[in-house]
Amino acid sequence: MATATVEKVSAGERAEPGGPLWGGGRGFALLLVITGAAGLLAAWVITIDKFTLLEDPNFTPGCSLNPVVSCGNIMKSAQASVFGFPNPLLGLAAYAVVICVGTGLLAGARHRRWFWLGLNAGTLFGVGFCTWLQYQSLYNINSLCLWCCLAWAATIVMFCYVTVHNIEHRILPAPAGLRGALSEFPWMPPVVWIGGIGMLILTRWWDFWTS
Repeated sequence: MATATVEKVSAGERAEPGGPLWGGGRGFALLLVITGAAGLLAAWVITIDKFTLLEDPNFTPGCSLNPVVSCGNIMKSAQASVFGFPNPLLGLAAYAVVICVGTGLLAGARHRRWFWLGLNAGTLFGVGFCTWLQYQSLYNINSLCLWCCLAWAATIVMFCYVTVHNIEHRILPAPAGLRGALSEFPWMPPVVWIGGIGMLILTRWWDFWTS
């Protein structure tokens, strides 16, 4: 019985009367802090530029470099305020939460299954929203924002690693083969994902980049 109990408790998991608790390794915790900080920085800069643009319609953000890389075009679009307020305000709150989770893990915090599933759901919403914004940026607004790209990349990496963490610790069910592959190559999903977005950007404005 004791052996079975030990085998049931995976790495980073601690058995408690109310159910198991899971923590995270130092690398995973640092990744959450770094991606959260990157997203927070992007959201902060975009928020400042957005409010400056509202005060001065002739203001040109520093990241508006050419007709394609034009943060101003993004900020003036209807898609920039989907919920009735500037989108980056969501990022200011959401990325700050991720930083708090990461710093908590660095301090040794452990959480129940519902917490990890909630974090996974939050990052899923974030990456879904970013995917929608990517489509709007490439095919409707026809401009790119470099700070938005930073937030996209941070959110994708964040979502992928949270999902891998939950699959690895059996918080999310997955076949053994998939769990083993993700544990061995956790970097593969975000690299392929971000690389695919890069290819879409390259092909979308191929004539502009090569002219």
